Amino acid sequence: MTHTPKTAALIVAAGRGTRAGPGAPKQWRALAGARVIDWTLRAFDLPQIDERIVVLHAEDMDQAATLPAPCVTGGATRAASVLAGLEALAGRGVAQVLIHDVARPCVSRAVITSVLDALQHASGAAPALAVTDALWTGAEGRVTGTQDRSGLFRAQTPQGFRFEAILAAHRARTGDAADDVEVARAAGLDVAIVAGEDANLKITHPGDFARAAQHLQEATPMRMGTGYDVHAFAPGDHVMLCGVKIPHTKGFRAHSDGDVAMHALTDAIYGALADGDIGQHFPPSDPQWKGAASDIFLRHAVERARARGLAVGNVDVTIICERPKIGPHASAMRAQLAGIMGCDTDRVSVKATTSEELGFTGREEGIAAQAAALLVPAS
Repeated sequence: MTHTPKTAALIVAAGRGTRAGPGAPKQWRALAGARVIDWTLRAFDLPQIDERIVVLHAEDMDQAATLPAPCVTGGATRAASVLAGLEALAGRGVAQVLIHDVARPCVSRAVITSVLDALQHASGAAPALAVTDALWTGAEGRVTGTQDRSGLFRAQTPQGFRFEAILAAHRARTGDAADDVEVARAAGLDVAIVAGEDANLKITHPGDFARAAQHLQEATPMRMGTGYDVHAFAPGDHVMLCGVKIPHTKGFRAHSDGDVAMHALTDAIYGALADGDIGQHFPPSDPQWKGAASDIFLRHAVERARARGLAVGNVDVTIICERPKIGPHASAMRAQLAGIMGCDTDRVSVKATTSEELGFTGREEGIAAQAAALLVPAS
């Protein structure tokens, strides 16, 4: 049986990060609306990457279920952890592998692509920045000399390699190494240098979190989506609109509670994320959603946005019906939506219009709603 050659990304996340200050290991800490590890994994969710694998500390394996990639247990050193990840990939048709530190969540697509491109002509490739500052030697708080900076570089990750070559190099290695380039060079592999980026910083000290958050927020674009939904009337004594129960002479014919306005808003958020629609996430054929409250759907959409470092900028909902009258309930609707989405009410607009007695809404056969949502980088 033949296998199509693949590119894998190996995320090394088994460290304890003690220099980052008190608290959980840095990969699990909050950063710009998500966790450090979430941002790093998202950076490698690219068409060029066929598979992602994460190496975790044994104490963190209970977190594996929260990640969108398989996880393996690391070793006592960085080199041992990398080897554990490489062994997990062995025999799976991987042709080349990118090895990346989880603490570099700001890595760009351009850097990743540059490393992959360089692997077409070298057995290894890694991003780096030329040292431009003057270099000193020192002791006891005093300058003791200077160091020539010619030919010196600051190493970054991801460091990419032909898979079988780096696997063999790590298997032959004894002891730890500063990075995988050191392991590769000790095995005689040729490693090309590609241009790194200042933004591809490694979170090491407490102050680095703020720097990384600023880079991520600047690099995360605003996203906009729209949604539309309609539900026909059925016998009943109320309708649910924007999570508010409104007395009416009819109810909705729907699989869930029929909250047409909240459905439109939910789809607008999914649309902004290019993440399908309610029917894909909550199929009407699934009996568990029969009569479900629609805030379940909206909360899910907002969580999906939050996981990508996005928050609600503002939303605008328009309800189209002859009756019931929406105006008296608009304030309660805005407050309800704001509470579900975790934002201020001044970011939520709810308004209504009629269709001048035209069409199915004009004949009072049902209610329609449309919504727009703007998602912005989370603070």
